[in-house]
Amino acid sequence: MTSVLRPHAEDQYAEELAILAKADDRPRPPGWRLSPWAVTEYVMGDGDQVTPKYIGPRRIVEVAVATLATDRALLLLGVPGTAKTWLSEHLAAAVSGDSTLLVQGTAGTAEEAIRYGWNYARLLAEGPSRAALTPSPVMRAMAEGRVARVEELTRMPSDVQDALITVLSEKTLPIPELNDEVQAQRGFNVIATANDRDRGVNELSSALRRRFNTVVLPVPASAEEEVDIVSRRVGQLGRALDLPDAVTGLEEIRRVVTVFRELRSGVTEDGRTKVKSPSGTLSTAEAISVLTGGIALAAHFGDGVLRPADVAAGIQGAVIQDPLSDRVIWREYLETVVRERDGWRDFYRACRDAD
Repeated sequence: MTSVLRPHAEDQYAEELAILAKADDRPRPPGWRLSPWAVTEYVMGDGDQVTPKYIGPRRIVEVAVATLATDRALLLLGVPGTAKTWLSEHLAAAVSGDSTLLVQGTAGTAEEAIRYGWNYARLLAEGPSRAALTPSPVMRAMAEGRVARVEELTRMPSDVQDALITVLSEKTLPIPELNDEVQAQRGFNVIATANDRDRGVNELSSALRRRFNTVVLPVPASAEEEVDIVSRRVGQLGRALDLPDAVTGLEEIRRVVTVFRELRSGVTEDGRTKVKSPSGTLSTAEAISVLTGGIALAAHFGDGVLRPADVAAGIQGAVIQDPLSDRVIWREYLETVVRERDGWRDFYRACRDAD
């Protein structure tokens, strides 16, 4: 059994990828490990030997996979918690068998992360040469005909973003210091992710946006769908972290999902009561985190059964990002909605005690 905390997708699901590759007799684009149909089956699951990695409209995944089969790069756009990173990792694993060619976008990301850097010891000793060059994940993907991933594209400074323009349009990366270039091999492409709420941080230039085919990932359409997503991921995380077994009933999962959905949308499930939305995103990913933490509390400090008290503090921490305004919104929601809801009295008391 591996001691790696979070195995890469191509390692964790190697058996499923092998099953699909063996049965896959459909045409494969150059450099692909699987056909577009098999990649989609890997992501969506087949109801038998292949587990679903993404729960949502199949057409979205088909459009994303079809984009990667062309010369257009793929931009996965959506609010936090819509599985952009998760989907990009699994797409890269299925297409090229390697999800590790990753550039993490931050405000401090330098252009070298997209292009290349230098081993300065060799540069000083030998002068500019290919041996002294340090390739970026994007350069390696181009040379090897694989998929590169660029996370949080809009968090990068605009001049760093634009380093991708030549790569995506000309499929080449110039190395002017050596009067040389790296040309992309067949199978190369880029999957980028961007957060809807971060569009104003470093807006993509129109020239760069034209190089991408944008696929918007929606929030789960229904409470049942979100409960399904949260249940699956909480179970997977619990096994990966070797958390002691705890009885996790759907009731507590459904409560957390309901609270997040109502505060996110600004209206209760029945549509009768409007509520104020806090400053946080209250995404599906945050619901998963709250419940995973609750299971750890129940297993290590409780009786092994997930109860309202185990998730109350986590919910409060997720909701109250601004201590002044969000706390008022949370207390008002507890008093006007949770307190009056049938069967939620224990949840209400736990949340009030945690406040």
